[in-house]
Amino acid sequence: MLVEMGKCAKEAAMVLAILTTPKKNEALCFAADKLEEAAEDVLAANKRDVQGALDAGIKGAFIDRLTLNETRLKEMAQGLRDVAKLDDPVGEILSMTTLDNGLIVGQKRVPMGVIGIIFEARPNVTADAFGLCLKAGSAVILRGGKEAFETNGAVVQVFRRALTELGLPADIVQIVPDTSRETANEMMRLNGYLDVLIPRGGAGLIQSVVENSTVPVIQTGVGNCHIFVDESADLEKAAAIVVNAKTQRPGVCNACESLLVHECVAQAFLPKLADKLREEQVEVRGDAKTCALVSHAVSATQEDWAAEFNDYILACRVVKDFDEAARHIRTYSTGHSEAIVTENYTNAQRFLNEVDAAAVYVNASTRFTDGGQFGFGAEIGISTQKLHARGPMGLKELTSTKYIIYGDGQVRP
Repeated sequence: MLVEMGKCAKEAAMVLAILTTPKKNEALCFAADKLEEAAEDVLAANKRDVQGALDAGIKGAFIDRLTLNETRLKEMAQGLRDVAKLDDPVGEILSMTTLDNGLIVGQKRVPMGVIGIIFEARPNVTADAFGLCLKAGSAVILRGGKEAFETNGAVVQVFRRALTELGLPADIVQIVPDTSRETANEMMRLNGYLDVLIPRGGAGLIQSVVENSTVPVIQTGVGNCHIFVDESADLEKAAAIVVNAKTQRPGVCNACESLLVHECVAQAFLPKLADKLREEQVEVRGDAKTCALVSHAVSATQEDWAAEFNDYILACRVVKDFDEAARHIRTYSTGHSEAIVTENYTNAQRFLNEVDAAAVYVNASTRFTDGGQFGFGAEIGISTQKLHARGPMGLKELTSTKYIIYGDGQVRP
């Protein structure tokens, strides 16, 4: 089955690779319109998925990630329109140099070809992946999780019908009609058909793909994101940043999971912050100093410092200085997003220079690590690796390059 899908994707990719920018933009906007027109069917499919997840005992932030409503569906459609407005990276000439022998050597941005994406219960990924891959000139094969099976299928069918109506290959986007582990494993070994594989989901999924795939992988990020409130911080600003980073949407990878507070401001800051977090139903898991200052905090375990909770839980530690905070982050960070709240310029610059992550913030919420927020229209994921792409992956990160050489009969001596 997957080999046949791969063959179809390869054929579609050849058509897409030479598609003009206006035609790609027309397809994106037309698909967005059709998605909104199909809202009733898509939301009905999503309702069945959500009910199935609830019946299976799933709850909390996972249900939030899975759930679509009219607003979120409109945001998915608008995301496609936003991608249509972006500059097309395909065909961009990155350099052009004339050598002493007369050869003209240039570097040009080109499509990847066929991109595979394995993801979990995030229906918006279906639209983001379709939109970004199409604009970047690549076909895409999607393999979603079982919890969002009906939703993903309904969304992909809308896109395939839209492409067909425009006279384009429907196989520009395909979804694997099977969520078994066997198909995931087969997809990881679809060499010759997939040019790159991108996992989006929890630590288990990402690790499985990284360890088992023979197809090249772009590793997207598990997010144990930290915020460090230093001794110079504006405490009202710090509280607003922490509450937003933890509670605005706790089930996503750029939510804050760990808070570090300088001991000089802990007594003034933590009790008030804890009251605000309690209003949002956040459980604080702290070290001994935190528990002494926050009556309802529970003792953190060693595992809590490394955890991506994806829930209304925050690990909190009081530190003696910048160096201790930096060591803690180096020890437990997943390299996703890290932030400092400070009014000290030296500390701000040290944090930017010394903390190693895909996104490093001064005085802002980690929730901004997002392709849409960074002006990319949408994203395919947050890369936490250092090769090819790092941070939110937009259109340029979904392309490759090739060298183009113009000669006039030159031969190598």
